[in-house]
Amino acid sequence: MSNVVVVGSQWGDEGKGKIVDWLSERADIVVRFQGGHNAGHTLVIDGVSYKLSLLPSGIVRKGKLSIIGNGVVLDPQALLDEIARLAGQGVEVSPANLRIAENTPLILPLHRELDRARESATSGTKIGTTGRGIGPAYEDKVGRRSIRVMDLADPAALRLKIERLLSHHNALRRGLGLGEIDPHGLEAELIAIAPRILPFMDTVWKLLDEARRTGKRILFEGAQGTMLDIDHGTYPFVTSSNTVAASAASGSGVAPSSLGTVLGITKAYTTRVGEGPFPTELFDELGEEMGRRGHEFGVVTGRKRRCGWFDAVMVRQAIKTGGITAIALTKLDILDTFKTIQICVGYEVDGVRYDHLPASEGLQRRVKPIYETHEGWLSKSEGARSWVDLPAQAIKYVKRIEELIEAPVQILSTSPEREDTILVHDPFADR
Repeated sequence: MSNVVVVGSQWGDEGKGKIVDWLSERADIVVRFQGGHNAGHTLVIDGVSYKLSLLPSGIVRKGKLSIIGNGVVLDPQALLDEIARLAGQGVEVSPANLRIAENTPLILPLHRELDRARESATSGTKIGTTGRGIGPAYEDKVGRRSIRVMDLADPAALRLKIERLLSHHNALRRGLGLGEIDPHGLEAELIAIAPRILPFMDTVWKLLDEARRTGKRILFEGAQGTMLDIDHGTYPFVTSSNTVAASAASGSGVAPSSLGTVLGITKAYTTRVGEGPFPTELFDELGEEMGRRGHEFGVVTGRKRRCGWFDAVMVRQAIKTGGITAIALTKLDILDTFKTIQICVGYEVDGVRYDHLPASEGLQRRVKPIYETHEGWLSKSEGARSWVDLPAQAIKYVKRIEELIEAPVQILSTSPEREDTILVHDPFADR
């Protein structure tokens, strides 16, 4: 059986939680391979909602091993808070069902403070971060000064690494008018939390290699979306990690040849949280209706999402840069009340037509969508569990999306309930 990588094909918030949960029932291991606790999703199981932001989706299912890979940046306190929150819902998290890669970088309080200080500054570009320290933690990883999970097990080495880290950060903090960090206080904080984190530590690349060799089915779970990728997204309004499927290999320590099917989770319209270009954004009552019907608020921050028509150009680009082999189309039912529906099939910038989103920030700001108009179905697709349950116009809409993005729909979601899913082809059935 093939392994499966799940990524978002837009700007995140595509409904990955439900699809990953649906797939995790078929998997043996679920791996989170990038991002931090800035991206959240909601799982609805037997009428109970579980809100996750750092833990892999498999954690709520018995008999599944969840893994946080080295490509993630881990806030130890956020992890413990999430574990405690799940415990209150009857979900036990222990080393029996959760492992953390030993080389996973940590998010520290100083990262959160730096993130917020930069974002609140009056000069420069406002990115719209969550203020959770994700970007600064990745900066330290690339700068080779991170404190990693394994460092918690070696107090002597930890002290030296804290000194190296603070030689950089205290200089930054002086420039921002922030007080310097006391190395002894930070050391004491990390030593105190170490006994609660270290039991989860493991050599994840080796664990996954052994699992692959014994035929275990592995689900690689991405956070955010392809257009937030640090290289291929709408830079600089992006996250600080690679969100494309290739990151599943580097972010967990498996060979790229082991990844298997790449499933792109794709919303039947488009949303975005925070700053940055959004060619198909609606500023009228139609956009408000999408937001109301789709309950478009961020799981982690509660921020209202911007809403707009489906952008086939952007999704096609995400499919090509991310190696997406098929998509799971979500929230089709949100469009049930629209008399006419638009699909973006191209862009126009200064009189020139584009079949892709240009990389230039200046051009992205001036992009105008070229639309194709479709008749709405004005009837219920919500709860459909087979093609025959769908209105004819809804089927035409899905088929047209497949043509425009040059990829098939393998899964179609018609409500938050996991049973309200049309399976065209099981991604785990590919070899």
